[in-house]
Amino acid sequence: MKTSVYSSHYDKLRLWLKAHREEQSLSLREVSEKWGKHHSILGKIEQARRKIELIEFIELCQVLEVDPREGLSVLMESMNTNHKSSRP
Repeated sequence: MKTSVYSSHYDKLRLWLKAHREEQSLSLREVSEKWGKHHSILGKIEQARRKIELIEFIELCQVLEVDPREGLSVLMESMNTNHKSSRP
């Protein structure tokens, strides 16, 4: 299985995070300030130029006030869909 930052599964997760940020009309800088990290880190995550670590994912979910289990469900659904479609 492809584990690159460019995998379609990872893409769905980062887009899920970005959508929640945008729904709240928060800028990269606003979220990064609340998160306590430089805005370039979040920008790179959203642009698929950097992977997100599990702890970072949970921290970002807390900042965005979203349930990380929802994001993990998005990821798992993507992986299950791909696994099912690759069966003979």
